[in-house]
Amino acid sequence: MEVIHTVEWMKQVSRQARAEGRLAGFVPTMGALHAGHLSLIEAARRDASPVIASIFVNPKQFGPSEEYTKYPRDLEGDRRKLEEARVDFLFAPPLEEIYPEGFRTSVNVEGLGDRLEGKIRPSHFRGVATVVLKLLEIVAPRFAYFGRKDAQQVRIIRQMTSDLALDSEIVVRPIVREPDGLALSSRNQYLSPAERKAATVLYRSLSRARRAIEGGERESMRIITAMSQELAGEPLGSADYVEIVDADSFEPMMRLTRTCLLLLAVRFGATRLIDNMQAEIVEARAGTASQAVCTL
Repeated sequence: MEVIHTVEWMKQVSRQARAEGRLAGFVPTMGALHAGHLSLIEAARRDASPVIASIFVNPKQFGPSEEYTKYPRDLEGDRRKLEEARVDFLFAPPLEEIYPEGFRTSVNVEGLGDRLEGKIRPSHFRGVATVVLKLLEIVAPRFAYFGRKDAQQVRIIRQMTSDLALDSEIVVRPIVREPDGLALSSRNQYLSPAERKAATVLYRSLSRARRAIEGGERESMRIITAMSQELAGEPLGSADYVEIVDADSFEPMMRLTRTCLLLLAVRFGATRLIDNMQAEIVEARAGTASQAVCTL
């Protein structure tokens, strides 16, 4: 695996791959790699060659109260994981390569990022969209891979990619979970042992909603109430939000009639975790009840 630190060299590698008629697969990360990231690498290896991963901790997506400097960094450990996963190129640029002196441009996707995560972290999605656009322009992959755990982020990136007619196809892969249901996240390592045990309440809450939906419940408030009751039973957790939204518009849904997302954000001490479940509602035929397929 070749490690690349400059934008110009990364562009040159990408140009060479295109000249050879190869379809590059790209997995952008902020490091602190876990099995969720490696599942994206595995998908890229099935679809594309070469496979390129990036590690860049993006300061523009951290709010004033968030600890950019304390975000976990282990470039050498991550490099070994990527090498073992048979990544072809690792793009690990220093800060000044992505944001050189005088950098003034930002990207804002209107209408999708001003609620939920965007309401709590007002500059977050602008920072995400800016760095993802720049990385896609530098690497120029045919496919770019993201995990569904960050559902609102993925929706915004897809909108940006479509609006700007980028050549990269955004591939969204399922959430990877621990055996007890906790979604894998680089932030999990911040949890104390007691908080780590308590954090499984997110999965329990979503599982309770799944049982209700698959049992025929379609009223959003009843489902949200059931989820909130589950969360309230865990004293170490404090919910920022519990919502059900349309999977495309991210507008709240009063009743489940089409594909929707159930979204959670919960704080455990200083650590904030998010999770979600997709519910696909299949319209009822005459004389039958609607059916639901829930994906955790």
